[in-house]
Amino acid sequence: MVAHPSVTLFVDLSEGDGLVREAHGRREHGSTVVGLASGALRFGGSAGGKVECLQIRLSPVLAAAVLGASTDLSGTVVPLEDVWGRDSGRIEEMLRAAPSWEERFTMAADALARRLDARPSPDPEVAAAWRLMISSKGRTGVDSLADTVGWSRKRLWSRFRSQIGLAPKHAARLVRFDHAAHLLAAGTAAARVAAASGYADQAHLHREVRAFTGATPTAVAAAPWLAIDGLAWPTPTPAPALTPGPAALTLPTRPVRQVPARCPGAR
Repeated sequence: MVAHPSVTLFVDLSEGDGLVREAHGRREHGSTVVGLASGALRFGGSAGGKVECLQIRLSPVLAAAVLGASTDLSGTVVPLEDVWGRDSGRIEEMLRAAPSWEERFTMAADALARRLDARPSPDPEVAAAWRLMISSKGRTGVDSLADTVGWSRKRLWSRFRSQIGLAPKHAARLVRFDHAAHLLAAGTAAARVAAASGYADQAHLHREVRAFTGATPTAVAAAPWLAIDGLAWPTPTPAPALTPGPAALTLPTRPVRQVPARCPGAR
């Protein structure tokens, strides 16, 4: 899995050993939550086994409201139960038993909505700064973000870090990397990607790719997770409410989308 500016949930719906993750030198099974900037991460499954999962992306603003643990999740990969509690097992079983993906989407949307209603949301200024970061592809400076939301640089840094889990500058780096990674996956030459993404030069791009993934730009360009992004998560538009659909699920602030498919890279 290539680093992405979201908190990502993988709900394991497989039979048997199911989903296997490798991160931070450890190999573990089952449903997983991946925080922002989690480092090198690989998913797979047992040889010959069928691996199915529901992948849910939450913007860190939404994750803070739904999971209540955005800061603690940054840089980590943890079992879903650690974040969701004992309800995670019940939700897994309900989703696994559902006769269709459409029903799974509805169940997942309902479960997320219940958690969203029960937790406070981040400051509107923090949410606005994040949206501007996304729309500018990570190229808006911290001073400009602070001016836009009407806060001092120090206050923005403090509140953003405490509610999102990354300092604004680090978060912007992650957003910029995500834009560059998708250009690489589209076949754009590394030198052109560096220029289009605001990096000083190709060497700068290479260092950032290494920092976020532990891999080279060439390896990132071939990442299977990026290959399905255009289908699984087309360019989103803000949704006023939870809206399940036949091939996607969206949530407010920044949409969350899911596709019924075997986990890419499973073997």
